[in-house]
Amino acid sequence: MNKTSSLNRVLNLPTGILLVAGTMIGSGAFKKIAPMSQLGLSEIYILLAWIIAGVITMFGAFVYSGLASMTTETGGVYEYLRLMFGNFFSFLFGWSIFTIGGSGSIAALAFIFSQSVSSIFHLPDPFHSLKNISIGNFIFPFADSGIKIFAVIVMCLLTWINCRGVKKAGVLNNIVTAAKILGILLLILLGLFYTRPEQSVAAVSNTSLSLSGAAQFSALFAAMLSALWAYDGWANITYVTGEIKNPKRNVPIAVVAGVGIAMFLYTTLNYTFIKVLPLDQLAAIGQNKIAAAEVASVILGSTGSVLIASLIMICTFGALNACIITYPRVYFRMAQEGFFFKKVADVHPIYKTPNTSLIYSLIWSCVLVVTGTFDQLTNLVIFSGYLFFGLIAYGLIKMKRKGIITTKVIGYPFTPIVIMLFSAVLVVNTIVVQPKESFIGILLILSGVPFYYQFKRKQQAST
Repeated sequence: MNKTSSLNRVLNLPTGILLVAGTMIGSGAFKKIAPMSQLGLSEIYILLAWIIAGVITMFGAFVYSGLASMTTETGGVYEYLRLMFGNFFSFLFGWSIFTIGGSGSIAALAFIFSQSVSSIFHLPDPFHSLKNISIGNFIFPFADSGIKIFAVIVMCLLTWINCRGVKKAGVLNNIVTAAKILGILLLILLGLFYTRPEQSVAAVSNTSLSLSGAAQFSALFAAMLSALWAYDGWANITYVTGEIKNPKRNVPIAVVAGVGIAMFLYTTLNYTFIKVLPLDQLAAIGQNKIAAAEVASVILGSTGSVLIASLIMICTFGALNACIITYPRVYFRMAQEGFFFKKVADVHPIYKTPNTSLIYSLIWSCVLVVTGTFDQLTNLVIFSGYLFFGLIAYGLIKMKRKGIITTKVIGYPFTPIVIMLFSAVLVVNTIVVQPKESFIGILLILSGVPFYYQFKRKQQAST
């Protein structure tokens, strides 16, 4: 029924820009100000964390814009790594996307979207009486059953839409992303015109002055990690290179423009949070509460909480759809090269979509939602991503020196060197601060090694 063939180039530049922005703008911008406020930093340092994280992300966008000239194939970062370093490292990257980054992000976004829906409409919990049943006292498949069931239904619906054509999925992304950008701009405007009662001259906290140099750097770095989680997903547009019109021109523009939009919105939005509520109140917000909802309720009362819940619904739904569009293209390209399950390279004969890859992604994401293990995986997304990010930046320098990449790269060689150094510091810091989680992340990536050699044997046998 299905056959291996090429995908259709139907996505234009505006869709590409909104796909980048749509993937990046999820729930992180609404929640991260609370844990950042608990680090003992002043308002200025918190905003600086957002700006530095945005600059690092923009440097990454410059690096990827240079790499985009190497290929017009689907797969993006996977394809760049394959061309620069061969099949082994590119496979491990693709495997980490399948096991951790991609599927974990899809599952987390679906769950958060479902939670947002439940906060307004109160989804039923049909298996509430079984919530304490566990597998190894680690996996609780029946906990939050109503939210999980709804999350699975939404993932199935979006996967079905994506199977019926990337252009349809792109149009849906454009509508939802435009809506959430307008919603965030509205919240920013309300915050900018809000005057905090009895606002004192000493509104800016001096808490950070009590921190030592090393402690202040560590706190700033932790705040940057929170911001980087919110910025994550900007490179996903490269995964659909094979469906972008004029990709060597449009992919670099889409990445840089999309990151610019997110950077402006995130920094301005967090400034308004700090303007409306002092840091001590933001720091006191509980883990189960959303900082943006607290801010909106101060400005608009109970209406504000409903507004934010609706906005988070729109944002996570859009980011979920964008992730479902992009991540399966990596597995599709891996299968085309013989380094994933053969059926995943199938293309729908009518809609010209990688429908089997979309279904594989759906199945694993559903498993992560039902088992609840996506929570642990999302903590590893930044760590696993930056393991390869530094390697990609080095690869750009390598390709430029060999003369394979001849296009001008903004800020070269400064930008890739900064990315390499930052990636090294982030990875080492994460290993030191979170050794258990880092070890699990490395194990999950290395779990792909036996699969790599199995796929390699099959590929060699078929040639």
